[in-house]
Amino acid sequence: MEAASGKTILIVEDERDVVDLLTLSLRKAGFTISTAADGAAGLQKARSDNPVFIILDLMLPKMPGLEICKILKSDSATRQIPIMMLTAKAEEIDRILGLELGADDYVTKPFSPREVILRIKAILRRAERTAEGERLRAGSIVIDPARHEVSIAGKHVNLTGLEFKLLRTLMQRRGRVQTRDRLLNDVWGYESIIDTRTVDTHVRRLRRKLGKAANAIESVRGFGYRLREN
Repeated sequence: MEAASGKTILIVEDERDVVDLLTLSLRKAGFTISTAADGAAGLQKARSDNPVFIILDLMLPKMPGLEICKILKSDSATRQIPIMMLTAKAEEIDRILGLELGADDYVTKPFSPREVILRIKAILRRAERTAEGERLRAGSIVIDPARHEVSIAGKHVNLTGLEFKLLRTLMQRRGRVQTRDRLLNDVWGYESIIDTRTVDTHVRRLRRKLGKAANAIESVRGFGYRLREN
């Protein structure tokens, strides 16, 4: 694996053995590690340690992980930090709620440290990839890749990094159906090692933020999504 150049990953987890396992694996991959054993400390370190990535357990003392995720993703200073949820819970509602709040990925315990590292690196590659090209337009929707901004009828719309990449991908391929598997590969940065319903969750959230312009994204039953040509 390529070196990570000392980039800091914050692990917010109260199970010592899980922290030790992740710390060992991530340090071998070249990352610098910061840890917090409860939600309040995790939130503070997310703001002070300038991490490039956060691994966040959902079940934490003092403040639950979902609340931390909600706070970080609603703050412009921390909104762009990718968050991977880590939980022993397998219930779909927990995963969906976390993704709805802006989390970028999730892993359920027990997990493979190698898979976690691969996912983290894929997400970081996506986040660091330089946005290129001219503005993209689709009806009232305008994307400025260089500024990483989206506006609808001249009004700025706040999108997470994943939502921005998803919308940009659909706009770049306007009129062409994009399968869920292809979107997982191109937007998330890896093959479909997570449930393709993750795509549906993010499309649903993106549509809500687009408001009246949401009908520009068409669902193609049994296949995926496409952006209308007109």
